[in-house]
Amino acid sequence: MNSVTQVILQSWSAPVGVDASLCVVALLYARGWHRLRIVANRQFPAWRLAAFFAGVVTVWIAIGSRLEALDDVSLTVHMMQHLLLAAIAPPLILLGAPELPLLRGLPQSLGRGVVSPFLRLPFTRRFAHLVSNPAICLLVATLALIGWHIPAVFELALRLDWLHKLEHASFLGAGLMFWWPVVQPWPSTPRWPEWAMPLYLFAATLPCDALSAFLTFCERVVYPSYISAPRVFTLSPLEDQERAAALMWVAVTVIFLIPAVLVTLKILSPGKSGLPDDPATKQRRFLAKSLRDSNLEEVG
Repeated sequence: MNSVTQVILQSWSAPVGVDASLCVVALLYARGWHRLRIVANRQFPAWRLAAFFAGVVTVWIAIGSRLEALDDVSLTVHMMQHLLLAAIAPPLILLGAPELPLLRGLPQSLGRGVVSPFLRLPFTRRFAHLVSNPAICLLVATLALIGWHIPAVFELALRLDWLHKLEHASFLGAGLMFWWPVVQPWPSTPRWPEWAMPLYLFAATLPCDALSAFLTFCERVVYPSYISAPRVFTLSPLEDQERAAALMWVAVTVIFLIPAVLVTLKILSPGKSGLPDDPATKQRRFLAKSLRDSNLEEVG
C-alpha cells in the first residue's frame, strides 16, 4: 500500500447513516424471519436468512466500507461497486424472500399507521404490477447502466456527493428490479414463462458488453477526472479504465450465465413440477396468500 492510498484511507470516515440503515434492515428481516418460521418453516429455511444477510453485507462492502474511499480515484474500484450493487447484492437479497419477513418484522404501530394503508392503495398495487413486468425491469436496468456511464453524468456524480449517493441507490434499485423476474422471490408469481429467463439474461448482457468493449478499445480516457486523480495502483488512467471494463465484461458474463444454465437445466429436467394446475403449486399459492393477508392484518 503506497503513501497516497494510506492518506486517502486515513481521511475516510465510515458513513454512519449507511451503517445504521443496513443494520435496521437486517434486524427487521431477522425479527420477521424468526416469527414466520413458526407458521411457514419450509418456506423460510436458514439459507434464506443467510442469503439476505450476505446481500446486506455486499451492499455494505460497496458503499459502507473503505472501498468507497477509492471509487473517485480508480475506475476499477468504481466498477467493482457497481457490480456489487447491481449484480451481486440484489439476487442474494431476493433469495431471502424479503417481502413477508420485512413486513412481519415492522413494529405494529408503524405498520398500522403507514405501511398497511399504503400497501392497500390501488395505486400501489398497480405500480407494483407495472414494475414487476420483466420488460420494464430490463429497460430500467439498461437505462441505469448506460445513463450513469455517460461521461458528463459520470463526471458530475464524482463532483456532487448527493448525486453520487443517488447513483449508488439507483444501481441497487435497478438491480433489485432486474433480478426480481429471475429469482422470483417467494411468494411472488412469475409474469413470463420460465423459458424466457435465459433470453432475458442474454439480452441484459448486450448493453454491458457494448459498454465494456467501448471502454476497452476506445484508446482514450473517457472520464477525465481519473487523469488527474492520485495513483493508488501502479496503473495508468487508461490501464485502469481497461481493467475496469474487463472486470465488468467477465463478471457480468459469469454472473448472468450461472442462473441461465440453472434455469435451463430445470426446464429440461424430466421431473419438473410447478405447473399452473399442479396441486403443490396451488398449495403454495394458498399459503402465500394466507401469510400475506395475515401479515397485512397484523401490521394493520
